[in-house]
Order: sequence, then C-alpha cells, then structure tokens
Amino acid sequence: MKNTYQIDAVHSNVQFSVRHLMVSNVRGTFSGVTGTVSYDPDKPTETKIDATVDVNSVNTNDEKRDAHLKSPEFFDVAQYPSMTFKSKRVESAGPESQKVTGDLTLHGVTKEVTLSVEEISGESKDPWGNVKIGATVKGKLKRSDFGLVWNAPLETGGVVVGDDVKLEFDLQFLKAAQGAAA
Repeated sequence: MKNTYQIDAVHSNVQFSVRHLMVSNVRGTFSGVTGTVSYDPDKPTETKIDATVDVNSVNTNDEKRDAHLKSPEFFDVAQYPSMTFKSKRVESAGPESQKVTGDLTLHGVTKEVTLSVEEISGESKDPWGNVKIGATVKGKLKRSDFGLVWNAPLETGGVVVGDDVKLEFDLQFLKAAQGAAA
C-alpha cells in the first residue's frame, strides 16, 4: 500500500564532500531538508520524491568558508536560497536498493541526476506512536554543471576546489496521518 511520508528534518541530514587544494576532501552539511515521499515497499519503482534543501544552512565548520559558499561566487543564497529534487523515475538496483532519477535544481540550473537509494528500512513505531522509515541516498555531481564555477589555480598545478561533489543523504521519514493528501 502506497503511503506518504514527510522528511523528518530533525533526524535527517545532507552531507557533501569536495576535493580541496588537490590534497584532501572538505566535508560539509546542509540542515533544513524538507519534503515528501510517496512509497509502497511492494512497488518501490512507483516511488515519488519531492525534496527541498535550505542552501543557506551550509556548514563546513569554518565560518569564513561558509560565508564564501553563501556568496555570489558559489551558491548565491540571496538569489537561490534552496535546492530541490523531484523524482521522475525509479528503477530497481537490487533487492534492497533503487536508482532514482530526477531533476535537481541548484543555483538556478536544473539538471537530471541519478541517485542511489540504499538501506531502506521497514516501518518502525517510535516511543510516541509515530511511524517512521529511513534510507540512505548517495550520488555524485559536477558543480560546474550547475554554474558553480569559482576557482583559483594553484602554483603547483590544479585548482583550489574540485569539480566532483559527492553527496550522501541520511533520511528519516514520518508517515503522514491517515487521510492526509498524497
């Protein structure tokens, strides 16, 4: 049976990592992920996802870097305060995983991306009677595909910020009340 779930922002997070100075990865998070998932464990390929991430919530544990990421040289949060993902199709990728393809809109640019959904849990009731499910979602994108092109060359060759960005979403969902709109 298809159910609608709300993303539980308090128990969900979006993480990213990107190469820095060609020697290490910088990791960061976004909080404030919201949205809905329509899901039936018996028909996972019919899943529908609609999610929004507050880009202004970026946190790399460095206030100066975070301010730079929020500036017009990167995310330009004054003009583009959120990124969104809307699924278009879901395909099985094994007994416990799916490939979800959808439109990701970031920095005013919409591109089709495919994400891997893993570790999908069954429903569980928390101590307060709320029904929850969870999943881990992973993906990779090129920031330049979304107009995020700021960089600086290094004296030794290469650039300050890599183009490939790894994404990982740890998501918990709250089942909508019976009779709620899908």
